Amino acid sequence: MMKLVYKLQAEDYKFDFPVSYLPGPVKASIQERVLPDSPLYHNKVQFPTTGGLGLNLALNPFEYYMFFFALSLITQKPLPGALHIRTSDCAYFILVDRYLSWFLPTEGSVLPQLSSSPGGPSPSPAPRTPAIPFASYGLHHTSLLKRHVSHQTSVNADPASHEIWRSETLLQVFVEMWLHHYSLEMYQKMQSPHAKLEVLHYRLSVSSALHSPAQPSLQALHAYQESFTPTEEHVLVVRLLLKHLHAFSNSLKPEQVSPSAHSHATSPLEEFKRAAVPRFVQQKLYLFLQHCFGHWPLDASFRAVLEMWLSYLQPWRYAPEKPAPSSDCQARCVSERWAPFVQENLLMYTKLFVGFLSRALRTDLVSPKNALMVFRVAKVFAQPNLAEMIQKGEQLFLEPELVIPHRQHRLFTAPTFTGSFLSSWPPAVTDTSFRVKSHVYSLEGQDCKYTPMFGPEVRTLVLRLAQLITQAKQTAKSISDQCGESTPGHPFLSWLGFCSTDTNGSYPANDLDEMGQDSVRKTDEYLEKALEYLCQMFRLSEAQLAQLTLALGTTQDENGKKQLPDCIVGEDGLILTPLGRYQIINGLRRFDIEYQGDLELQPIRSYEIASLVRMLFRLSSAINCRFAGQMAALCSRADFLGSFCRYHLTEPGVTGRHLLSPVARESAASRARGPRLSLRFLGSYRTLLSLLLAFFVASLFCIGPLPCALLLMLGYLLYAVAMTLLTERSKLHQL
Repeated sequence: MMKLVYKLQAEDYKFDFPVSYLPGPVKASIQERVLPDSPLYHNKVQFPTTGGLGLNLALNPFEYYMFFFALSLITQKPLPGALHIRTSDCAYFILVDRYLSWFLPTEGSVLPQLSSSPGGPSPSPAPRTPAIPFASYGLHHTSLLKRHVSHQTSVNADPASHEIWRSETLLQVFVEMWLHHYSLEMYQKMQSPHAKLEVLHYRLSVSSALHSPAQPSLQALHAYQESFTPTEEHVLVVRLLLKHLHAFSNSLKPEQVSPSAHSHATSPLEEFKRAAVPRFVQQKLYLFLQHCFGHWPLDASFRAVLEMWLSYLQPWRYAPEKPAPSSDCQARCVSERWAPFVQENLLMYTKLFVGFLSRALRTDLVSPKNALMVFRVAKVFAQPNLAEMIQKGEQLFLEPELVIPHRQHRLFTAPTFTGSFLSSWPPAVTDTSFRVKSHVYSLEGQDCKYTPMFGPEVRTLVLRLAQLITQAKQTAKSISDQCGESTPGHPFLSWLGFCSTDTNGSYPANDLDEMGQDSVRKTDEYLEKALEYLCQMFRLSEAQLAQLTLALGTTQDENGKKQLPDCIVGEDGLILTPLGRYQIINGLRRFDIEYQGDLELQPIRSYEIASLVRMLFRLSSAINCRFAGQMAALCSRADFLGSFCRYHLTEPGVTGRHLLSPVARESAASRARGPRLSLRFLGSYRTLLSLLLAFFVASLFCIGPLPCALLLMLGYLLYAVAMTLLTERSKLHQL
């Protein structure tokens, strides 16, 4: 396919690409007849003639193919839900990988030649002059356009400059189509309190539209809402692009990295390596990540965005020189050579870290997938020397400047356009402080309010996250303990009735219940290490963590059991505090709730035979109704017979039951009933199975059913006599 594209490239023919297919900000800019800041669109916009259908870009075959290739990622139809395919196994993902490896090579100073290319290498296509004058995007004059027109025939004499235009085109097309969906102007506008208030009013008007005749502000919607939503596959492909870009940029030789090495002897490809990330990628990627951090659902799919962000933050992972293997992973220190990258991408580290904190504080950290994401971020930022580099960058930004420079910074001015987009790339600014300030102000605007990552506001958020991590660890341990109490064999035993059955429920449902003990262990490990890394980064002491633990009330009593939820004693009993409600919602503590109603009217259990229970209830009710007087007289006697009848005929557990609610006391008093007989125990599988086993064992000893029944009754009589004596003796001791 690429050979055919190269063959067509030899012909001077242009293909029309509709402007309507471009990302929103670019499309809006062209429709307003403002030239986008990317040189990719220069002299390519074709305005319709009379009766024309719309705006088009006049592209050469290579550009045309790459535009549609990049477009297919953001316009693909979702796969059916039942069809699960790994993105890395898809042909598209593999093609992107191969294109990036070919056009962004890490070895050599020129692009590799396409073997047996029918068309052969072709020179850079001659740009076309737009039919209508444009205003330069983001500037107040047209000198950039005039400068290009006057120099468009001045082509670099180096033959290699004719070849890297394909690499530049590939990168710019991918960045424009995949990342340029959110405009810098819109982002900076959204940072103002007035814009945020308008959007809030819009959302409130939408939510109340069904209840009030007021119409929502459509103007606010169009002014501040950008509707593009990336998919997980989109994010994974962008991550692949970032990995290749880091490897491409880091393949520069050490003597060529410093700005002082910039000279005419440097090849165009090496010049492109130096400028690719800051010139074409940084701004659009920052806006893309900001949108994802603010709009992505609070679920495990955010892992794709997270890994893309972390891949960009760690260019040293893709450097040609690999760190020496060490048994201690923490011994690997981030080299000082990466300090300029950290400083020139300060907001990528600091502001996006704050954005991640705000997401983490709203997620369920008991989930292993969410705990893993917190662990990954904490591990990356806790790399030795990285936190110091970030602090140094913040100090450079926050240090006062004697003369406030003009915000139209040289580092971000567009180059003049000749045969190569980068042939006249301006030299980098050597003033480190100015470079950091220009980075922040160019992305956040001149009136931005910067929140230091190691300042008191972010430290408060980190302490809250540490508190949530501690809570999540306690919750996971509670769920683990409860799962351990109900081993896999217990459901069968409880079905038979040999295990106590908790009918009052337990902790809220969580994915740990389905994943088992292994996930509980992983969650605890992730959270433990994440807390350790956060303590290293922000220098949290053991005393501060101990205060957090005590503030949560996660201490245990002497028996190792959970205490009651935090509450106060009121006139009507215990009243939950806000902390107590939080403890119950998150499963940290709970009340020992007991059934307070009529035991005969409890719902039929899974270990009972429903029809038999109903029949026995009718029988016992008839007996109680017929012989109520006689049973009351027997239970009122003071001799042994009275004690024996009270043991069997009085509702068990009434005197020892804890009535925590005053309402329960009143209802219990109104339900006070006399002695009665209960036959419900005969309706359980346990009782019936026990009787069958007893008759089976008796048959082995040649004992018939009737003698066996008499022996069972005699044995139970002896057991009842002993229990009656013990009960009476305990009552005497209590008196």
